[in-house]
Amino acid sequence: MTIEAFDVVDLIRAKRDRNVLSMEQINWLIDAYTRGYVADEQMAAMTMAIFLNGMERREIRDLTLAMIASGETMDFSALSKRTTDKHSTGGVGDKITLPLAPLVASFGVAVPQLSGRGLGHTGGTLDKLESIPGWRASLSNAEFFEQLESVGAVISAAGSGLAPADGKLYALRDITGTVEAIPLIASSIMSKKIAEGTSALVLDVKFGSGAFLKDIEQSRELARTMVALGEDAGVATSALLTNMNVPLGLAIGNANEVRESVEVLAGGGPSDVRALTVALAREMLSLAGIVDVDVEGALDDGRAMDTWRAMIIAQGGDPDAALPAPRETQVVTAGRSGVLVEQQALPFGVAAWRLGAGRARKQDPVQHAAGIDLHAKPGDIVTEGQPLFTLSTDEPERFARALEALEAAYRIGQAGDEILTGGPLIVERIGS
Repeated sequence: MTIEAFDVVDLIRAKRDRNVLSMEQINWLIDAYTRGYVADEQMAAMTMAIFLNGMERREIRDLTLAMIASGETMDFSALSKRTTDKHSTGGVGDKITLPLAPLVASFGVAVPQLSGRGLGHTGGTLDKLESIPGWRASLSNAEFFEQLESVGAVISAAGSGLAPADGKLYALRDITGTVEAIPLIASSIMSKKIAEGTSALVLDVKFGSGAFLKDIEQSRELARTMVALGEDAGVATSALLTNMNVPLGLAIGNANEVRESVEVLAGGGPSDVRALTVALAREMLSLAGIVDVDVEGALDDGRAMDTWRAMIIAQGGDPDAALPAPRETQVVTAGRSGVLVEQQALPFGVAAWRLGAGRARKQDPVQHAAGIDLHAKPGDIVTEGQPLFTLSTDEPERFARALEALEAAYRIGQAGDEILTGGPLIVERIGS
């Protein structure tokens, strides 16, 4: 019989009473939970204690390192290229990874992007890419490394071996009302990213209506916490604090977001998607030691598009194939002439989800053609009867509930009214 080093109830009481856990206690807790000795209901109590009372920086660092130690780590030292990666906390219309990875890779840097699937109103990068006929998310380690060396960019599913403690903990947080705990968010994201082995990491931390954290101060605290964790682990890390009060770009869904991403790679696309892609690319390249390069030029002259095509082909996809088209569409028009003054991100994300673009449970399928295409953004002048947005789905019975979500999500005012965007797209940079 194995004698355990600690009693989990003592640790729960300690955190409940606002005490600080030692490194040894945290290491034991995560190991014991991973191997099943600590039960879900006990870890649920611990996560709620952390949610209510927080953790010190040292505790968060120890928690992150313990989750990394629960599984495998990747090592890119054999690559001939430097590595740099990006993580977004997610939002509505956030397809930035798609144009960003090939854009950065076109400068000779390797971008190992391990991505996930969507749940709820925020879309998943893998769901979007699976709209492309033939494209596959799962790669062997050998395929992953070969593609990094030859193409420079990989977007694939993360294996279950990376930070398995986080997988268990995340599922538990999702059903216990503790998802928003900043120490748990930060350690969850950073344990996977550090285990992934990249030498540089840029974080896109969003705030606002369609973001994971609505409040800018909470998002700023999360960004600072994650940057500190990265730096403590020897990963060059910075963060951009970005606005998610309005949907990003004009497409919300899967196939339509791929289409919009290709437009950006062709030198066009919505100005906000292009601007954020370029800003994040500059930051990723700078952390990899590449400065004074024409990032926008790589979009305009086709270099980024060439890398995109090579990346899609390497994973079995056909970059020239037609994307899925919806069976049914419904256009919503302006009820009056004036200025579009408000367009809230969250309701549009919920509506796209209800149309079939997202999933309520991890095992649910998504409709790749479902979603919303916006025809106007806040500040645009509109006329009565002009299309404002188009809803798409394969199941027309979904339209009613999607429209319910949008009843108070947008507003047409008149010239001189305040345009409610929540401020600039990029608010600040956090990092050394």
